[in-house]
Amino acid sequence: MEDRGWKGSVGKSLVRLTVLRKFPPVMAANRKLGCLSIFLFVALCASLFANFVFAVMAISRLSGSSRQEEAPPRFREVIVQRGNNDKIAVITMRGLISSSLPGNVGDSMVDDMRAALQQARDDDNVRAVVLEIDSPGGEVTASDVIYNWVVKTRAKKPVVVYMDSLAASGGYYVACGGKYLMANETTITGSIGVIIQTLNYEQLFNKIGLASVVFKSGKFKDMLNGARPITPEERDYVQSFVMKTYDKFLGIVAKERNVPADVLRNTVADGRILSGKDALDNKLIDGLGQIEDAYAKAKELGNARGATIVKYGPPFSWSRVFRAFSSVGDSKIELTLPKQLVPQLESGRAYFLPSFYAP
Repeated sequence: MEDRGWKGSVGKSLVRLTVLRKFPPVMAANRKLGCLSIFLFVALCASLFANFVFAVMAISRLSGSSRQEEAPPRFREVIVQRGNNDKIAVITMRGLISSSLPGNVGDSMVDDMRAALQQARDDDNVRAVVLEIDSPGGEVTASDVIYNWVVKTRAKKPVVVYMDSLAASGGYYVACGGKYLMANETTITGSIGVIIQTLNYEQLFNKIGLASVVFKSGKFKDMLNGARPITPEERDYVQSFVMKTYDKFLGIVAKERNVPADVLRNTVADGRILSGKDALDNKLIDGLGQIEDAYAKAKELGNARGATIVKYGPPFSWSRVFRAFSSVGDSKIELTLPKQLVPQLESGRAYFLPSFYAP
């Protein structure tokens, strides 16, 4: 009997061991199911949080739209050099000047410049502004709008313009609104001029058997039509328009730099580019230096030696956060050349651009 009991217990143990060896995938499956449940729970929480944030944003927009006046958008202040309560506001203008480029707080980069300059002008703690420019220029009207806002700011607070690698044509147009202009010796500036371009594809159309059919109300309505040669009358008209715009540019440079227009016209205002050193020799700027020298000059002109240097940056935005999260799992690789390297000039628009930036 004892022998039979011993054998029975051994047999039961062998059965249990066989069951455990036979069904380990079931236990692994249970573990996987548990991990999946945790992942789904976390994803659900994240989705609920995102929906909550979007709902709050929608409600805030609806409540904001019911107000008669909305508060102007504000830029985030990033401390560059810590000091006392006085501030020197650093505003950066980079890339092509265009009303078609989206902004961080406004509809376009032009709106951003207007908002940044207004923020600095309305802030009583801001004693002076450093406008850092790294731009090849751009649209005539956009450049003129920003220039006028710089002048408006200059009337209330000193504006020191620092020209970085490039401040040519429209970039220099905007710079003329400052009280003190500074550049690096190697800065590319100048290029005082206007350009309008179009593309003639008449011969290409002839080769492939295409023809352009135009119905127009007047003889000049399609004067930049690339499917046909431009007429001498059209050429004279466009050239006259370009020269009138150029005269406005020239007049602003002459007034702001206190140099006779005829002297400029016969020397450096023929579209040529200049180094920072050449610009100083021709009185287009006031001094040479680094960005830190521009900060020091702004402190001097603003009578705020111990001021804090703050740089305006884009404000916090939930949309930026969610775009960053949504791009985490994106395996695509895109290569996009900066617009300032390959500016897409639109046919029929007038531009303040150096010749080497016109494709």
